[in-house]
Amino acid sequence: MFWRKNPIEKSSLRELQEEEIRLRSRLDRLKKDIDLIEKKKKKLFQEGIGADKLKKKMLAQEYKSLDLEQKLKLKDFISTQEQYTLTKNLVIVKKYEKELKKEGIWEKLRKAKPEQLEKTLARISIEGKNFDETVKNLNKVFEMNIADFEESEDEAEKDLLEAWSKVEAEEVDVNEVLEEMSIGKKLEEEKL
Repeated sequence: MFWRKNPIEKSSLRELQEEEIRLRSRLDRLKKDIDLIEKKKKKLFQEGIGADKLKKKMLAQEYKSLDLEQKLKLKDFISTQEQYTLTKNLVIVKKYEKELKKEGIWEKLRKAKPEQLEKTLARISIEGKNFDETVKNLNKVFEMNIADFEESEDEAEKDLLEAWSKVEAEEVDVNEVLEEMSIGKKLEEEKL
């Protein structure tokens, strides 16, 4: 994160709002990049249908490279999303500063270790909550599971070759395979 000291008192509302805008812009760019890579992967997969074994091997290597790039961007997206949530929550906390001081919560937040405060505020959502709900949520910590995206390269190549074979044998529809291989589908499965 971008704070070295407790961000509650060390950051102004304006600084936080500027950081929120910067992070939102970064999230938008990363999402576009991830979507573009997904399109490139689909195009490569389409090229492999009916191709000879050498062409498929070359396409599989290119596909794996894109897949790795996409996973790295997705990890960056998840990290940036945490920073964005933290910043957004800090903006809300700053807006409620007077009320939080009256409730005694401000002092707890101010005395919290920066790492602990950041971890907590990056994992809860207080946006759109009334003051009482905000206070309640500030006292909770929600665990966020960050998916492990590590996958064997050999396994990825094997899956691609198998998918091409099934499409060529007309066992499955191309669009069905592309949907199954999309990053969105992989994320859904990992959440289960």
